Amino acid sequence: MLDCVHFSELTAPEQRVLGCLIEKRWATPDQYPLSLNGLRLACNQSTNRDPVTHYDEATVREAAQRLCRYGLARLASGHGSRATKYRHLAEEALGLGREELAVLAVLLLRGSQTPGELKARTERLTPLDSLTDVERVLAVLAERGYARRIERRPGQKEDRYEQLLGGEGVPAAAAATVVDPAERPPVPAEHPPIPAISHDGGLEARVRALEAEVAALREELETLRGERQVEA
Repeated sequence: MLDCVHFSELTAPEQRVLGCLIEKRWATPDQYPLSLNGLRLACNQSTNRDPVTHYDEATVREAAQRLCRYGLARLASGHGSRATKYRHLAEEALGLGREELAVLAVLLLRGSQTPGELKARTERLTPLDSLTDVERVLAVLAERGYARRIERRPGQKEDRYEQLLGGEGVPAAAAATVVDPAERPPVPAEHPPIPAISHDGGLEARVRALEAEVAALREELETLRGERQVEA
């Protein structure tokens, strides 16, 4: 079964991996789903990222595996492929459409931003024609508890918004830290009950998440069988 987690409890690596999976689905569809190496490279890009991270493969793999157990991602290895690949399930798990996911991904990957910055930086994911459209999307995210407006600081002329998938006020430095293997939280072998999906229609979302988990486990089993056959 799936791990129990509230969407506001995602760690910095989990936030970065989820943001990359959402971004690359539309930014580079020919390379999606992402292989583990592709996902690591996406997480550690020096462009379109704030802060820039230096996650190793183990950190990225464990974050992706936990997202699968939360119902936010799944394994998606192609038929006959030995490479482990991942895709996100954010539409089902978070109950969001493309516009909302595009804005959320940019917030996950680049930190707090103004509506004008969000309009420019979501262009390659989905077009938002005006600032009114951006504000409409932000209102949906705020209503669902996925984002919030930050009070203006002295010298700032525009409101800024931040995502809340890791809770409020998560230091940016935390996202840039390479996790020491000895300090990484273990990936549980046995999974507690169904996750706390925080939006209306929770039962339907849980059913979809469970179906995705079963499909992911089947694909992982097929990948392991293929590896054993090659070794034999």
